[in-house]
Parts: sequence; C-alpha cells; structure tokens
Amino acid sequence: MAKLKKTPVSVQAAANATSERAPERRSEPKFSFGDTLDTFENAHPGRDYLIHIQVPEFTCHCPLTGQPDFAHITIDYIPDKRCLELKALKLYMWGFRDVGAFHEKVTNDILTTFVGAIKPRYMRVTGRWNVRGGVYTNVVAEHRAKGWKPQPKVDLTMFGLANPAAV
Repeated sequence: MAKLKKTPVSVQAAANATSERAPERRSEPKFSFGDTLDTFENAHPGRDYLIHIQVPEFTCHCPLTGQPDFAHITIDYIPDKRCLELKALKLYMWGFRDVGAFHEKVTNDILTTFVGAIKPRYMRVTGRWNVRGGVYTNVVAEHRAKGWKPQPKVDLTMFGLANPAAV
C-alpha cells in the first residue's frame, strides 16, 4: 500500500488578497478545506511521463461583484519523486467555491501550491474561464524544475492516425 505524505497547504496568500476597487472584500475561504494536500511516491521516478488531470467544474467568486466564476482547470505535470493524490486534489479545488479571487491569481495559486507539495519536474495549470460580460479568459501558468529538459516530442501523426488527439 502506498504511503501518503501530508504537505501543509497555505491559504494565507489567498486570505491577504484584496481588490483595489473593493478593498473590503477579502479573498479568504468561508470554510476550511483541509490543511494538508496528500501526495504519494512516484512508482517510476526514472521516467518522464505526463499526468493529465481535468477539473471541469471549478468555481470561485469574482472579488469585485461576488458573482460566481466557473472554469475548466487542466493540470499537466511530469512528476519527480511524488504525485498528487486525487481525492485531496479534489477537496483542495472545492475549497475555492466560496473564495473571491481574480482568474489570474487563482490559476497561479493552484500552481504554487501543487509545486510546493510535490516539486515536479514540470507542471502547467491552465484555467479556461467561462464567459463573463462577453469576455473569455484563459490563464496558463508553468513551472520547470531547475536543470530539467523535456524529452524530444514524439510525432504520432507520421503514423497516419485519423485522430491524433485521441492518442
């Protein structure tokens, strides 16, 4: 059985964020979503492989209006020694439901928290935010471990696959 490691999660950065237009509206969670983020040992630390996670129902609130914001969050990472445990990840993501935060801040805070917990070789967090006032927002935040170089890309289209995205 895999041993889980509990990494403390700091919500202080979110709690200290305010808006210039609404300084009284703080970005602190209304409930605690846990003070740890569970991780487990990577069974194949000698290999670069991609873990792709999608969170299609991410929600938080606009810090200015209090209106709900909805996003599809995608997390892609190449682990080093540790991996994210998915139930803990889900609970962490749910913790934003009552938080007022800007799209750019939320996306970068998620990246910072996960990188701090598992120290991956590479991680990208993409937030595809639903339309608000006729404007879509996409935020992409990336981390690369010092000295890590990606492997050469494998081009599967050379095999004549009808739908390379399905591979």
